Amino acid sequence: MTRARRRFLIVAAIILLASFAWLVAIVVAPAFQRTIVMTSGADNGIYRGFADRYAPILKRAGIKLVIRSSSGSIENYERLRDPNSAYQVGFIQSGTTNPKDTDNLRTIAAVSYEPIWVFYRGDTTVDRLSQLRGKKISTGVPGSGLLNVAQVLLGYSDVTSQNSTLLQMDAPAAYQALESGRIDAAFFIGRPDAEMQKTLLNSNLKLMSFSQADALVQKYPALSKIILPRASTNVAEDLPRADVTLLAATAMLVAKDTLHPALIYLLLDAAHAVHSGEDYFTPHGTFPNLNTEEFPISDESVRYFKSGQPFLYRNLPFWLASLIERRLLILVPFAALLFGLLQALPRMLEARMKKRLVVWYREIKALEDEVWNNREPTRSQIAQWSEEIENIDANASRIRIPYRYFQDVYALKQAIGVVRDRIAHVANRAQE
Repeated sequence: MTRARRRFLIVAAIILLASFAWLVAIVVAPAFQRTIVMTSGADNGIYRGFADRYAPILKRAGIKLVIRSSSGSIENYERLRDPNSAYQVGFIQSGTTNPKDTDNLRTIAAVSYEPIWVFYRGDTTVDRLSQLRGKKISTGVPGSGLLNVAQVLLGYSDVTSQNSTLLQMDAPAAYQALESGRIDAAFFIGRPDAEMQKTLLNSNLKLMSFSQADALVQKYPALSKIILPRASTNVAEDLPRADVTLLAATAMLVAKDTLHPALIYLLLDAAHAVHSGEDYFTPHGTFPNLNTEEFPISDESVRYFKSGQPFLYRNLPFWLASLIERRLLILVPFAALLFGLLQALPRMLEARMKKRLVVWYREIKALEDEVWNNREPTRSQIAQWSEEIENIDANASRIRIPYRYFQDVYALKQAIGVVRDRIAHVANRAQE
């Protein structure tokens, strides 16, 4: 083997090994991920309740869900959009953020309606938010989605801090203030079966029915119109005594786009187990769904809702399916590339060897054309041709080339011989 060929093969081998090591590093690191960090919400809130139900489902697949509380939807969004934060997934309420393409967030699924409740005191029936103008109103706490939604809805009805008293209070404080008469109305958010909602619905406080719900939804498409049926709180006491029209945000399970696809499938399974049941507002199977446009939808979610989990995850334990998928999706194409490269190397080497000979074939062809085109050469021209063909022959003899290409070398020498004979014939003719 020639020195040049050894150098070429060594460089190719180094490149292949470096590429292989790099790909293995990419594969192995996420393959053993066993933890998901979730930003949930207030400790006793609806999001924390969802997270607590997800945890045991994920644990059965060998995944630990680390749940960290927050003030609500807005703080969850800020945590997730930070590429350097530890948070990977969380709940965000529709209509509370202004997503950007640079957030690099993806919706895994819309998981639940979040009813917005307005409870109030007084003898007058309130069915329009404009009736609260001039009142003391609790709108939620900073960082919560409720605060943002409440301010927008009140703004539509010209209820502002200039003409009313808007207070930022958490749910327990707002309930106590309503009961004691220190405030006139309060916004709450949560499912009817949550402890705070059950307390409110069974109290003497009045629940507002949004008579302008259709118009408000048209202005604020992130919200939906829902109905709390008559007697759904207490059939025996007939509470409420009429259907109540509510507005609802949608809770979205959102993740960074760097979250491992296998973990997204597990989160979708958990979401289906937790949210697919029938409730006051939706029939069985309404949630989870992909009926949201605030963030781009995860590709894995699209596949999941179309055809369920991939074959590997349906039939193998999570850790094994993840291991196989990561290696099949990356190492198999790499192996195919490596196989193709190994097949191409001999052809590349052969082309390189032949290129050395082509240079001299061109020289021979140029010399032969010159001999043929000169009908009456001088003796000095013939001597020059003879010298050139001998130089070509000498250089061809010094070409270093593997034994397997010797037949090409001798073919070159045959071509040299043909041109040499032609020059000799011309020389003999010139002497006559």
